[in-house]
Amino acid sequence: MARPRKQRLDPSIFHLPADKMREGYYSDKYFVRARDLLRRARHRPRVTMQVFGKSHAYLGGIDEAIAILKLCAESWDELVVHALYDGEEIQPWETVLLIEGPYDAFAVLETLYLGVLARRTRVGTNTRLVVQAAKPKEVMFFPARHDHWLVQTGDGYAAHIAGAIGVSTDAQASWWGSEGVRALGDQLYGVRLDTSETLVDRSVIPQMGTFRPTGVNPQLVWNVRRALDAEGFTHVKIVVSGGFTVEKIRNFEEQAVPVDVYGVGSSLFQGRFDFTADVVMLEGKPRAKVGRSYRPNPRLERVE
Repeated sequence: MARPRKQRLDPSIFHLPADKMREGYYSDKYFVRARDLLRRARHRPRVTMQVFGKSHAYLGGIDEAIAILKLCAESWDELVVHALYDGEEIQPWETVLLIEGPYDAFAVLETLYLGVLARRTRVGTNTRLVVQAAKPKEVMFFPARHDHWLVQTGDGYAAHIAGAIGVSTDAQASWWGSEGVRALGDQLYGVRLDTSETLVDRSVIPQMGTFRPTGVNPQLVWNVRRALDAEGFTHVKIVVSGGFTVEKIRNFEEQAVPVDVYGVGSSLFQGRFDFTADVVMLEGKPRAKVGRSYRPNPRLERVE
């Protein structure tokens, strides 16, 4: 077998509650009942499960999904799994994960692996879009306070894969062995502008009239840059945050606003990037919903 193109994360890094997942505690109940019915009947049909999204996106959560299958399926050795890699660009309806094996061995895991794919792909795709809008400027991942703390580890990794240069918490950086960026170091090397969207900085009041003056706006950044330069602090960088989206970053870049780094938060949680899993083969024969037949994807790689 050809050598894998990339290294995948080790399943142990995810700290999964494997026993609870395997029993179906976090799964939609109908999957649990389907598995139990098959077991009582001692019927183990071998299926091919095809997983795909419906949007153009940048894939996230695939290593986490694989870990769920490895650690929580009845027996990994019974499964044959092919998958793409985290961070890869995907097209609508493209197969990102293919699972072959006895259905009862992994039936209850569908809720789980679809959920992590949806969550991490949303964060990763939104991060990639702001990184592209800001390029060559750098982007920091700052949404920790806008969601439950338990999502930090996977969200941070999704943002890292998507191109964010830093995350704000140690948990977000834990999957690749790093730590959160420090807003305050041993010496001042940057200024962060984070004016509320409901306030007007006093420095822009004399110039009001032709632009929206609230929050972090281009005029405010220019005022700070000129003030720093006038005092000899040309080496001090400017980091902006607070309400930044792809559109706002593009607007700043089109105006050549002297920003050095963008900090982006809650906008990275917006949108929907749902995934679907369909049985497309039963005992090696086509058995799919109308319009959802087996779609081979040469980009998939066998997971060992």
